[in-house]
Amino acid sequence: MNTQATRIAIAALALTGALGGVLPASAQVAGATTSVTESTQIAMGWSVKKTLMGKTIYNDVGTKVGKVEDLIIAPDKNVSYVIIGAGGFIGIGRHDVAIPVSQIQDSAGRLVMAGATKDSIKAMPEFAYLSDSTRRDRFIAAADKDIASGKARVAELEKAVGAAAPEAKARLHGEITTLQGDVKSAEARLGEMKQASAARWKEFEAGVNAATARLRKSFEAPAG
Repeated sequence: MNTQATRIAIAALALTGALGGVLPASAQVAGATTSVTESTQIAMGWSVKKTLMGKTIYNDVGTKVGKVEDLIIAPDKNVSYVIIGAGGFIGIGRHDVAIPVSQIQDSAGRLVMAGATKDSIKAMPEFAYLSDSTRRDRFIAAADKDIASGKARVAELEKAVGAAAPEAKARLHGEITTLQGDVKSAEARLGEMKQASAARWKEFEAGVNAATARLRKSFEAPAG
């Protein structure tokens, strides 16, 4: 990747709020605060391999300390962590860790992590991805929870209709109809995912996400 492409990629991270300013000298370096549990949780987001893949990470004195192996995209669509591999040869013996992107800076086209060393990275807890089946189960559970919340909201609105003034009843009935439609759409999308083979569930992920997002927008609206 040329220098201009690297700068564009770093700028894209900054636009999502992922990159912060230069770290003070007293700050913990090399993502030392990232725990194994936290690393596992962030893998619930979307792991993507784009323009920063394979780029070398340097420290502030120009020493190579690792290489970008992957990016983690959190459910809110922001780049949250850079997965950096240190040591090893052609993947053998490599130690992968999750580094918050706020600790990575663009310095003249280089990716720099101030104060980092190969040893400090290797001393961090190793990053481990959740199994795909575990992620699928949790995704489905979250969607089921959204659908249940939508149904509960319908029940609340139906109860509110009984106590509402005549002029408010029509509006409440409209909200109920919209919410019931959103619940039905989310159930249909999720049903398709559940019926698909475990290997194909990601084909339905975008559709379920869109349906549940629309549903949440409906049931999070204030009553009456």
